[in-house]
Amino acid sequence: MVAPDLDDISSWQYNLPAELIASRPAAKRDDSRLMIVRRDSGRIEHAKIRDLPDLLSADDLLIFNNTKVLPARLFGFRTSTRGKWEGLFLEQLADAHWKITGQTRGKLTVGESITLISAHQPGRNHRDQRRQSKTALQLKLVECFADGTWRVLPSRPGDAISLLEQFGTLPLPPYIGRKVADAADQTRYQTIFAHEPGAIAAPTAGLHFTPELLRRCAEHGITSSEVTLHVGIGTFRPVSSQKLSEHEMHSEWGHVPKTSADSIASARTAGGKIVAVGTTCVRTVEAAAEQGRLANWHGSTNLFIKPGFKFTVTDQLLTNFHLPGSTLLVLVAALAGYDLTMEAYRQAVAEQYRFYSYGDAMLIL
Repeated sequence: MVAPDLDDISSWQYNLPAELIASRPAAKRDDSRLMIVRRDSGRIEHAKIRDLPDLLSADDLLIFNNTKVLPARLFGFRTSTRGKWEGLFLEQLADAHWKITGQTRGKLTVGESITLISAHQPGRNHRDQRRQSKTALQLKLVECFADGTWRVLPSRPGDAISLLEQFGTLPLPPYIGRKVADAADQTRYQTIFAHEPGAIAAPTAGLHFTPELLRRCAEHGITSSEVTLHVGIGTFRPVSSQKLSEHEMHSEWGHVPKTSADSIASARTAGGKIVAVGTTCVRTVEAAAEQGRLANWHGSTNLFIKPGFKFTVTDQLLTNFHLPGSTLLVLVAALAGYDLTMEAYRQAVAEQYRFYSYGDAMLIL
């Protein structure tokens, strides 16, 4: 049998029936199923997220991503032509400018404006929205970057987050099938740890946790700590080339506070494992470790973790099931091994696990 070429993106594809893509979360956060992947034996077992305290050991440390998803999805129209427009806030730039992406009919030009209407106003009839000029926010197009994103200047002064709370809504992934987040999404598409605003997508492995589950973990001697990685636009973008080695990895901002670095060191000293809750946590702690001794670190990282990567911090990983051909699937295989990862995905499909952001999870031990 010929070994797969792990640099070829075709090696990272798998067949996923559309009905296994979760459009809604489980009734309760800890109702989700949990696949257990044991690297030492190659065994694959099946449990529930609520069984996690019995699967980990005393002195293990859970690492959570405390990023909070911004109401970054924007709706409006071109001020000059009244053509529909929708887009996504990416980040705050200098001098009150924003970086956004968007789509509309025709070609946008420097100098024109987009008019936004509050996502919280009743009724989203486009004609009614256009009449509500007193409540509108305009974004003047200042510069188009090489990647197609835009520098824009809002017509109102103020912090970007406060303006987004008025005019934006949660940016659900396209595979969920809803352009506008509903009331249930407002709660369930944020983790219970979310308190550092800055992401445009949720760190989805953390969505399974409840205060009760954390309490039970603590009773078993399992501690927890937090880092920050603001999930960016790259999470929605596929690998851009046929070869992984030619893919330009997106950059995201992260932070490992001293308290978390100290917790990792203490868990190591006690003989515990470092259990990353989600690929975003893996990327954060491993990027921090690349800077030298793990300590108080913050900055941007474009770290691409793929087979052959030497993990410095991460021992185990709790993660959801990821898209075919995605850098996140590649990261999982870097820890679990290619063959075991693809077998786990094959079994997940056969056992009808639920996939992606609102889906079930995998624990790599």
